[in-house]
Amino acid sequence: MPSPFPGMNPYLEQDSAWQDFHQRFVFSVAEAVGAQVRPDYMVKLEESLFIHELSAEERFLLGRADNAIVRSGLHSETRAAGITIAAPYHATLPVAVDIEKHGYVEIRDRDSRELITVVEMLSPSNKRIGSDREQYLAKRRLFSARGVHLVELDLLRGHPRLPLENLPDCDYYAMVARAEENPNAGIWPLRLREKLPVIPIPLRAPDPDARLDLQAVLHRVYDGAGYEDYIYRGHPQPPLHPTDAAWASEVIGGR
Repeated sequence: MPSPFPGMNPYLEQDSAWQDFHQRFVFSVAEAVGAQVRPDYMVKLEESLFIHELSAEERFLLGRADNAIVRSGLHSETRAAGITIAAPYHATLPVAVDIEKHGYVEIRDRDSRELITVVEMLSPSNKRIGSDREQYLAKRRLFSARGVHLVELDLLRGHPRLPLENLPDCDYYAMVARAEENPNAGIWPLRLREKLPVIPIPLRAPDPDARLDLQAVLHRVYDGAGYEDYIYRGHPQPPLHPTDAAWASEVIGGR
């Protein structure tokens, strides 16, 4: 059964669903595009890694120290048979980290393996102010400098928008930045109640664009993942405007 919403499903934006939805959506995009561009192009799934140092509270939740090994007040020495053995050097163990993986799609020339197009779907860490955002923006600039087409999908209402001049007011957007049109880019601004569009996926000239039906991909992912079984027990993140919240409640009915 497809998603009951006409466009983006705001319940997929909650923390309990987003990462899974992101991964499945990117995989389905690769399949949909790959079927159109073979055999002249390779369509590959790749990953960006974002490494985060965990807070003290988050590190505690990873596991508890063995009380038989670590005791409060124990000095950095080893006691054996009443004799203190001091270590000649001391080192610092690295703090616990969280490694976040974001999938994206690469389209490469089959023969030369040259990177032609990248399809990126934004996640919260791409948008939050901080090092992950800066890392993604550097990647964005690198694609532009190297003449790579970039397709960027922002299906998250939350967190600050990435830099895009003249972006109309919207809840979501799809961007298609063709290398030959740099620094200009095509924008599909979207409201919550609007159907997701069919967008072009540019290739190498003179080859025609592939087509990506974002709404069809969303419905396929929603159905295959069984999101209907659990996402409606939570709430959209961030909360919807009261008018949209009332509309969303009508859309999901008794789910």
